[in-house]
Formats: sequence, structure tokens, C-alpha cells
Amino acid sequence: MSVLSNSSVVILGSTGSIGTQGLDVIARHPDRFTVTGLAAGGNHVELLVQQAMRFRVPEVAVYDQSKVPAVRAALEQAGARASVRVSGGPDAVIAMAASGANVVLNGITGSIGLEPSIAALKAGSQLALANKESVVAGGHLLFGAQVREHQINPVDSEHSAIWQSLRSGTHAEVSKLIVTASGGPFRGWKREDMADITPEQALHHPTWHMGPVVTINSSTLMNKGLEVIEASRLFDVPPDRIEVTVHPQSIVHSMVEFVDGATICQASPPDMRLPIALGLSAPGRMGDVAAACDWTTAATWTFEPLDDEAFPAVQLARHCLTASEKHTAVLNAANEQAVHAFLDHRLPYLGIVDTVKAVLDRMDAELRGNPLFTDVEEMGQVELEARRRADEMINRQ
Repeated sequence: MSVLSNSSVVILGSTGSIGTQGLDVIARHPDRFTVTGLAAGGNHVELLVQQAMRFRVPEVAVYDQSKVPAVRAALEQAGARASVRVSGGPDAVIAMAASGANVVLNGITGSIGLEPSIAALKAGSQLALANKESVVAGGHLLFGAQVREHQINPVDSEHSAIWQSLRSGTHAEVSKLIVTASGGPFRGWKREDMADITPEQALHHPTWHMGPVVTINSSTLMNKGLEVIEASRLFDVPPDRIEVTVHPQSIVHSMVEFVDGATICQASPPDMRLPIALGLSAPGRMGDVAAACDWTTAATWTFEPLDDEAFPAVQLARHCLTASEKHTAVLNAANEQAVHAFLDHRLPYLGIVDTVKAVLDRMDAELRGNPLFTDVEEMGQVELEARRRADEMINRQ
């Protein structure tokens, strides 16, 4: 579906990294888009109100119901209370996603983004998807909600790069997908050097500015494991034909190798506005989005193999992808608990992936009994159990 002039857009996770950059892209193209709704968690009330005022948004949804009075008060103080409808709670966010906008940009972090993704697809909206957990945890529940082909526009930089590169050939001509990784702040470190890593160190990413959970996932390379799962399901390529290569410059965002030996890549300086913009406007491209590579300046791009011993998360994710849909949901849920515990100084850095693996080991037999979820409620129950077991292990430490 091509996004036409003056398309209506709903932004989910508007105060986060994806949401704020998405609104920046829209601000540069006011003739192309009209923002019809903003949804946010509720931790950044002032920013949410500023966004609503700037883009003259008629409706705001806040995931945290308790923050609704503060949002209403801030809107009233800004002189916009009467013109902006405010609703609260998870159902309000899902309803906004289902409002029928031309495009829904889902920048929510975590598996709570799945139901809004499904709602947007069922409403017929084009889904610009930055919430990788929708694919990782949701599996066939997400893809089964599509009402037409090509309804999902990947917004993760790696999957957007693959999506763009795939235009160079047919599915049958694809030999493998190559997902690039920056290597994070601990590239080149050995496992024995990581025992005393602090949250402050792990939050210092060398090339990307992201939210805390995504940044920690980038440091452990769990994000790359999740992206292998996402790539396999988005593009229907088996996991043994997806490779990960470490590319610290973050210029080549991913590649597709074809059966004749040709490799097509998408390259640009690291700027999430580029994949966000394409997610909003595909299949067409917009101008004035991000800077291109400067070919008049000498530069070196390097690629190196992934150290699976120091960063075992990718292999763990591959195992889950091969095992079942439920394994990938448990992987994601247990990891979220472990990351939050690390950020709260309740779990050592190496304990993040170790805890996830321990939860998977404990739940393996029960997960294999019926590998597919019947509905979102069942997925939520499995996730809840994974989080409970992760918390038990964390508390014992």
C-alpha cells in the first residue's frame, strides 16, 4: 500500500525514541501526514502534551490510567483541554491502534505492543512496525491478523535494510540474510572481563541513541538474537540461512545474499529517521529525511565474526526459533525481567542471559507440548509464568 498525500497517522509510544523521531519526520512533511492520535506510557506527561499541541492531535491515550488526570491538567493549562480527548489504560491504546488510520507507527517497547499491532492490522492500517516483540512473542498471532499482503512495513534499521535489499530479487533467489550488529559497548571483550559491568557502562552505546531496555539488549546482543527471529518470520527465511556479522561503524544496516553470489546492502549513516520515514511512506521515498554517506571523505567499513562465547544470546535465540513459538515468547519475557533487574542493580550483567537460559531450560518440556499459541491470552499466561520464574531466580541471587 502506498501512503498518499495527507495520510492519517497514529503514533504508539510517541514519547519514546521511535515516536519522537517519527514526529520529527512528520514535522518536515506537514503536507504528507496528519497525526490523528498519540499513545504513550505516561511517564513523560509534559512531552506528550507538547506533542499534542504542536501537531493539533484530537486524541491522546495513556497506557498508565493513573496519569490521565495529570495529562488532562497539563492540556488545560496549555489551553487545549476541550479540543483533545484523553483516555487511559491498555484498552485505550489498543482502541487507538484500531482507529483506522492510514498508518500506525508502533514504537512501543515490549510485548505489550502485540495487541495494538494486531488491532492496527485488523483495522486495515499499514503497520510501520518498530515493536520487534510483536513478531518475536506474537508469531502467527500477528501475521494471522493481516487483512492483505505487504501490510507490515519493518522499521527496525536491520529489517528495513533487508526489506529494501529484497527489492533486488525474488524470494526464490535469496541465498541468505546477513544481519549486521554494531557489537555494542563491549565489542572485543571476553566473557571473563564482563563480571563487573555496570548499568551506566552498558547504557553507553557507541553509535545509537535508544531507550534503556533496547540499549541493554544491544550490549548483550540479545537484540540481535531477537532480530534473527524477527527476520526469519518477517521474510520467511529459515534460521540456518540468517547470519550475524559485527560491523562497528553501523553504516551497512544489513544485507541480502542472492544465489548467484551477489550481495545487496543498504548503507547510510546511523539515523533511525530513515527507516521510520520509509515505514511511513513506503513504497515511495521522501526527501529531507536523513544525511547520506559522504563519498568524498575516506572511510573504512569493517566486518568481523560474532564471538558466541562472549555473547551467547544469539545462539540462544536461534535455539528458541527452531524449538517453538512459545520458546521465543519466553525468551523475550524472561529477558525483559532480567534487564529491568540489572538496571535496578539486582542482577549482575552476566546474569541477564544466564537467567533467560535457566528459565528456558526449566520450561522447555512444557513448551514443546503445544508449540503454537491459540490466542493472545494464552501468550500472556506463558509470558507471566516466564516472568515469575525469572523473578524467582533473580531474587535468589
